[in-house]
Amino acid sequence: MIHGLGDNFSSGLDLSELRERDATEGLVHSQMWHRVFDRIQYCRVPVIAALKGAVIGGGLELACAAHIRVAEPSAYFALPEGQRGIFVGGGGSVRLPRLIGVARMMDMMLTGRVYSATEGSSYGFAQYLVEAGAAMTKALELAAKIANNAPLTNFAVLQALPMIAEANPQTGLLMESLMATVAQSDKEAKGRIRAFLDHKTAKVKPT
Repeated sequence: MIHGLGDNFSSGLDLSELRERDATEGLVHSQMWHRVFDRIQYCRVPVIAALKGAVIGGGLELACAAHIRVAEPSAYFALPEGQRGIFVGGGGSVRLPRLIGVARMMDMMLTGRVYSATEGSSYGFAQYLVEAGAAMTKALELAAKIANNAPLTNFAVLQALPMIAEANPQTGLLMESLMATVAQSDKEAKGRIRAFLDHKTAKVKPT
């Protein structure tokens, strides 16, 4: 789980760092953050972000690298790079459009639009919207649920699903079939299926 200290998740880059940075340093710095956020996105375990207050600029890019985002009512989302004369450099142009669409990201950067927690959650900035002060509790609750999954299933969701979604349909379908076959053949899966068929586990019900 990742979260901010104090009242905000993250406001992103300290703009004072840009006063003397040249083009080469800027490129190296951007690619460094690409590697950092890739480590989060392609982590072997799911990463949950608990969001409150400012989730802007690089902070939003960081949140986008997480697999699940839980927002409190105080959270707000923005990309002020457009008004600062700069451009996103932490992978936001790749990850954020996959969550909210290119048009909304363009609007944010061109106009400085700020999304509230309620509006942002409905558009995909966060999957969960909770009461004030409850984000970390909800994140831990979700983490406990995920930890009860079969490890191979979690691996497939984290590593295979994003690649399948980006592949052409025929390649994606083949990858899905292979991953499904591997998962179904695992001893853990066999045991869980037996438990379900023997009525030892609960059925899916609406919450």
